[in-house]
Amino acid sequence: MPELPEVEVTRLSFADRIAGARIVSVRMGKPLRWPLGLDSGQLTGRTVVAVRRRGKYLLLDLDQGLLLLHLGMSGSLSFAERQPSPGAHDHFDLVTSRGVLRLNDPRRFGAVVFAPEEQSQEAQKLLGRLGVEPLTEAFEIEAFHQGLRRRNAPIKQVLLAGDLVVGVGNIYASEALFLAGIRPTVRASRISRRRTEQLHAAVRQVLARAVAQGGSTLRDFSNAHGEAGLFQLEAMVYDRAGQACRVCTGTVKTIRQGQRATYYCPNCQKS
Repeated sequence: MPELPEVEVTRLSFADRIAGARIVSVRMGKPLRWPLGLDSGQLTGRTVVAVRRRGKYLLLDLDQGLLLLHLGMSGSLSFAERQPSPGAHDHFDLVTSRGVLRLNDPRRFGAVVFAPEEQSQEAQKLLGRLGVEPLTEAFEIEAFHQGLRRRNAPIKQVLLAGDLVVGVGNIYASEALFLAGIRPTVRASRISRRRTEQLHAAVRQVLARAVAQGGSTLRDFSNAHGEAGLFQLEAMVYDRAGQACRVCTGTVKTIRQGQRATYYCPNCQKS
């Protein structure tokens, strides 16, 4: 699944190019996870003002309303002056005066939803429970620590929940916990203030590095230019079960948490 770095990399790869574009037409393919929320023809003539990100959602601000895009499990966006004829998995084309934004999603868990404004019911249903953005000043250590103290779930699960801090998905939660030296099974409420500071720094460092590396391409992720990410090549533990730890002489292990694979080093992450 595309996580925060992949969504941010996607945003950066087309935001400047589509800003100011007038919508010429919209093509809808097979139904996605949620309906668009209005007749697609009503978008014609509107202007794309800017592209923002909130968690794993892309927000296309229009001069009237906004579009919320989610890439689901396997989706990707491409933006080009012209696109080839749509294939079986091309489910949404936003045709603009500056190019065509296309959503390709083999599993159709992605979505494109219109909302009149960000505070409207349609938008808040998707965005209202999201935690703070980890790469902004809003991600404060003290608030993070107090939030962890109230959670008895394993720290990996708390990071994935997204209501305390948003966008730390499976790959980057494993990597951040390794960097902080925290075992993924430890209860969040047991993490001290000092270790909270280490985890806070690790989350920011790992996500920032992943954005700089273009995200992670494990299967088919690419940005709107069609470029793959490289972060997976320098992962310390993720998807490295049975291999030697890059720091110590131990072996990277994997366990299942909430039906997701978790990777860690028992030597480097003792508690």
